[in-house]
Amino acid sequence: MELRSFGAPTRIRLLAGVIALLVAALVVVLTVEAHRQRDGLRVIGGQAAPEVVATAELYFALNDMDAQLANVLLVGDDTTLGFTRAKALELYQQRRGQVSADLQQAAAAANDPVTAQRVRDLLDALGRYETLAARTLLLDEQHPHPAGDPPAAALAEYRQATDLLAGTLLPAARDLGDHHAAALAGTYQDQRGELLTVRAWLLVLGGLLLAALAVMQVYLARRFRRVLNAPLLAATVMVVTLAGGGVALGTSVAEHLRSAKRDAFDSILVLERARAVSYDANADESRYLADPERAGQYEAAFLGKTQQLVTLDGATLDAYDARLDAALQGYRRDQADVGWRGYLGTEFRNITFTRERAAAETAIARFQTYQRDDRHIRRLVRDGDRRAAIAFCTSYAPGDSNYAFDEYDKALVTLIDINQRAFDDRIAGGERELSPAAYAPAVIGVAALALLLLGLRRRLGEYR
Repeated sequence: MELRSFGAPTRIRLLAGVIALLVAALVVVLTVEAHRQRDGLRVIGGQAAPEVVATAELYFALNDMDAQLANVLLVGDDTTLGFTRAKALELYQQRRGQVSADLQQAAAAANDPVTAQRVRDLLDALGRYETLAARTLLLDEQHPHPAGDPPAAALAEYRQATDLLAGTLLPAARDLGDHHAAALAGTYQDQRGELLTVRAWLLVLGGLLLAALAVMQVYLARRFRRVLNAPLLAATVMVVTLAGGGVALGTSVAEHLRSAKRDAFDSILVLERARAVSYDANADESRYLADPERAGQYEAAFLGKTQQLVTLDGATLDAYDARLDAALQGYRRDQADVGWRGYLGTEFRNITFTRERAAAETAIARFQTYQRDDRHIRRLVRDGDRRAAIAFCTSYAPGDSNYAFDEYDKALVTLIDINQRAFDDRIAGGERELSPAAYAPAVIGVAALALLLLGLRRRLGEYR
């Protein structure tokens, strides 16, 4: 039966039913999506991102733990270097505790078989590493020695420990970090894709509702010879506000999500990795001094990690400082001229927030100072003054190498904190905007339907 065969009351009721169904669909879509997006933001901000950061911190703690083990062998019983065996042991135990805490956190958060297996592999490898480290420390303690002359038996155990670290522990930690980072990226893509899809549905539902309300308004105007139905017009305004507000909210939350992930968290991730690799490079300096037979291997490893941090294609250690200085001079003339790649190159191409550029410039300037100190260490070794090289390498006194490294590390932490605060602000901002959407659509929808009923009641009453 065609619609024209129905009487006016039936047509009005049918059209009102369509409008009511569309309003209900709009309210349900907005309310359900608001809850889902809030849950997604909480997962990204409160679970996925912290897991990635914790794994990166595990990586650098493992490296520093091994560096302090090397320093124990390196300084020996000498108490005049400015850095002692006791201090190295204290730092070793601190990092060991941090590694244990990070792994316990990772084990507690492991909610899928892949993550659980990676954590078990890490725990197993850590147990073997700690056994070798304990033997190293025991043999070193049993054979007192001057700086730079560790006992052969202790050095042999340390070689096994550091090889286990490089060949098993660090790759396992890196794999776990990559797994968490991929999970976060996947969650982000799902959230953003869902927001864009829902925004399209809101546009469709809003358009259909507007069309249905316009048809109703025109039909009533023609049928009852009234220019305007005020309650129906108010309902139309409410519906347009609801659909338009939903589209605007989706756009705003999508921007919060994009900024949190790409502007902030991508920088956090690359900087945390830079910090981990920096600690690994710093450990290679200690290994270089503690184990002369492997000095060439550790020097090459230091260069490789330096290139990961600030990539200058083809630069050797001898040429690196001049190449870096030239790149930085070019950048100072034109901030768009970032003449290096690597982790810090990625960060310089993603500077977004207030104070971030100044903090990044401080970090790379301190990196440059630390690199120059490294060359001084190697010159001292080549000149035959190993004791001076050890003293300069291990000392935290201003002007010495570990002081420079500590200042560089603090600059990285400051840079990470700037992005972390921005990330937290974006996540919190998205949650705040979504909070009213838990109840506002239902309130507006009920009000719109009430106005629709009010606008139609008198017209339908004329047929009684």
